[in-house]
Amino acid sequence: MKREDQDFKLKQITPFASKIWLSSPTMHGDEIKYIIEAYESNWMSTVGKNINEVERLACEKIGCQYAVALSAGTAALHMAVRLAGVKPGDKVFCSDMTFDATVNPVVYEGGVPVFIDTEYDTWNMDPIALEKAFEIYPEVKVVVVAHLYGTPGKIDEIRAICQRHDAIIIEDAAESLGASYKGVQTGTFGHYNAISFNGNKIITGSSGGMLLTDDLEAANKVRKWSTQSRENAPWYQHEELGYNYRMSNVIAGVVRGQFPYLEEHIAQKKAIYEGYKSGFKDLPVTMNPFDARHSEPNYAGSAMLYISVNPEKVVRLRSWKNLPNIMRRAVLSGSPCTCNLFIG
Repeated sequence: MKREDQDFKLKQITPFASKIWLSSPTMHGDEIKYIIEAYESNWMSTVGKNINEVERLACEKIGCQYAVALSAGTAALHMAVRLAGVKPGDKVFCSDMTFDATVNPVVYEGGVPVFIDTEYDTWNMDPIALEKAFEIYPEVKVVVVAHLYGTPGKIDEIRAICQRHDAIIIEDAAESLGASYKGVQTGTFGHYNAISFNGNKIITGSSGGMLLTDDLEAANKVRKWSTQSRENAPWYQHEELGYNYRMSNVIAGVVRGQFPYLEEHIAQKKAIYEGYKSGFKDLPVTMNPFDARHSEPNYAGSAMLYISVNPEKVVRLRSWKNLPNIMRRAVLSGSPCTCNLFIG
């Protein structure tokens, strides 16, 4: 089929009348209680009981030694990149199938992202491609690994490769809070790790994130850097570059109210995933995969892969009665046609 005919067919797809939002938050009521607590106690800034409590809850759930509550998952990744010592011109290996917040912090520090291809088993960084990349760029000492849609990647293989090449792992667990690999929570496999509480995450603060580590010195550096690198002096003294990255006690109140419902949210997300899987079982569709033997995802995102040699089937896909209003992305390059549908 000619490209003009494909374009014509796609133009026949009309917008849905209403929209189901991608990963909208689920609130419970406890959140407002802790917001009010921050308000009534007048701890509205970047210190307070809510912050202390969410850091404790994160360490308890994830199994790390230290958590530093920050304004965003991106801020946590930035602090991780700085801890890893990335300097201008340094190449950094990064997952290539991820949101660009995984990569932006590398560029903040002047690093050069080198994208590592994705494997089919979990849709995450391919260990074979990573090993090949080290052959091409043996000088690389930092690898940023993401867990797409809350699905753990091939962690053992990636860690073994990084150990052989003396490379630091930064784990972008922004989407995978509550997911586990061989019984261990994501957010513990890197030297420095990040989670997110953005509005579309498994639990939310409307914004916010955390730097996770077992390194006390690293955690203390991030606490300092994230509060404008103020020195421990009775006056304002700053001797190194700082950032306004600390989480507010108000945002922490929302996260604190969400934490007890993490497992409930995961169960609800799993039900959505299984619902799509069942609904599409008779169609040429594959749901986003995971390693059921070694990992348990948090099902943060449900996605499906539809492959056909006939682009017209992309148009017919629109008319299936059990296809909800979805956020969709189609990649067409002649035939065959691969249509990657992201269905939240």
